[in-house]
Amino acid sequence: MPNLTTSTDPDPEDTPERGRHRPAPALTRWRRVAADLLFPPTCILCGAPGDDGRDLCRGCAADLPALGLACVRCALPLPAPVTAGHGAGDDGPLCGRCRRKPPAFARAHAPFRYEQPLPALVAGFKFNGRLNTLRLMGELLAASLGDAAPQRPEAIVPVPLHMRRLRERGYDQALELARVVGRELALPVAAAACERTRATPPQTTLEGKARAQNLRGAFRATADLSGAHVAVLDDVVTTASTVDEVARALRRAGASRVDVWCLARTP
Repeated sequence: MPNLTTSTDPDPEDTPERGRHRPAPALTRWRRVAADLLFPPTCILCGAPGDDGRDLCRGCAADLPALGLACVRCALPLPAPVTAGHGAGDDGPLCGRCRRKPPAFARAHAPFRYEQPLPALVAGFKFNGRLNTLRLMGELLAASLGDAAPQRPEAIVPVPLHMRRLRERGYDQALELARVVGRELALPVAAAACERTRATPPQTTLEGKARAQNLRGAFRATADLSGAHVAVLDDVVTTASTVDEVARALRRAGASRVDVWCLARTP
């Protein structure tokens, strides 16, 4: 594995911004145990007692929109049964776009479809600072990867946030999400392996080809990734333009394989 600057620390509730002093991992764990004893977790969706020490009850967890049948390359949800135009790859169905123009990443993984309550949960930690929700969603993403990633990457690379957006938002949600997943899976987080070289308009304001053009040349790898297998992590993948552009930058830096991990994929 190339020598990457990594971050393996651990809890976004203790480290919402880059560079803040961080407590020792053992202290963090004991603080969480004590907090759970004094303030038992409650479901963030319905207010019922949480299950398995998480802020989510068993019923609401079962109601989260599972991804279901999806393209094995980009995780795009597919109709069931697969219709004409969606062929089969070696490991499962491929969407028409991946058949015509395969992305720079090898495979994408998402446990959920981007349907309610996922948009509300993501907005809660992305724009409203609900870091307990971020921790919960990171734990759910990590749990879903337990059996779904037989080829474990050597490091997680969060989709970088431009410094201007970081100053506006106050923290980097992809980085903090990556820290939770990295802690759960015992994987390093290579936060400095890629940077955003220019600020771009939000992808949600653009459509189709404009999304890809908006991001062209917006990312640059800042580490030698020769022969490395890494996973790019983002909260939500919509058209996959962002993660594809990050993957291209990492491949140009020598990465042998790039996967994509996200919480949810839009239909």
